[in-house]
Amino acid sequence: MTESRIKRLATTLMDATTDKDPLVQEQIYKALCHLGESEPEEILNACDEYLRQHDKLGYPHRVIILKAMETIVRSNISLLDKSMAKVVIFLASHEMTKSKEMIRDWQQAASDVLVAVGQRFINKVMEEVLSKFQPGILPHFFVVQTFANLSVANGSRS
Repeated sequence: MTESRIKRLATTLMDATTDKDPLVQEQIYKALCHLGESEPEEILNACDEYLRQHDKLGYPHRVIILKAMETIVRSNISLLDKSMAKVVIFLASHEMTKSKEMIRDWQQAASDVLVAVGQRFINKVMEEVLSKFQPGILPHFFVVQTFANLSVANGSRS
């Protein structure tokens, strides 16, 4: 089966995140978000696949993609199905805890994706984040930060 035009376009855009010009990076972010408005699941899947296949992609470039994913999720949360939510949750959780070192922009972007998905799929997000707790080991800073942000974002629920 051939790749769709939208997926190819999204992949080309993500390849261009390595451009050093911040204006170009901002345009790439906006273009991904715009594509995500019309085809949210396809773009989220493309982002997931891209980040998994490009393990060596530097974290500043990963941040652009993660921020676009967060925006797409926030704008389309009611359209997301459970299986897509699981894909996004697992990717964001992995990105957030991949490095033991603190790399604030990257890990914050991944945490923000989890909080966005948690607006509708709080149990799935909590399950994934709780799995990052290991007895006797200090939890990753952003695991704790994500819990805090999830509680604030979902605080008005009774």
